[in-house]
Amino acid sequence: MSKKNITKVSDKLEKVGECVNVYFYDNAYMVEVNGRDKNEDWANVKLVCRDLNEVQAVLEEVESLPKDS
Repeated sequence: MSKKNITKVSDKLEKVGECVNVYFYDNAYMVEVNGRDKNEDWANVKLVCRDLNEVQAVLEEVESLPKDS
């Protein structure tokens, strides 16, 4: 079974939680988002970003998604 390539938060999550973590590495960033998938199960997604512009794009997508309350 091949895994689906995840390039956006919404590829895996339907709703996002209230916390987003941004990790700073020597040559990249990682954004970790928790939330719920299409089956309402808890899930998380970790996306590697090359620069702060990509981090900002991920954060803007998170802001646009429904919140898990």
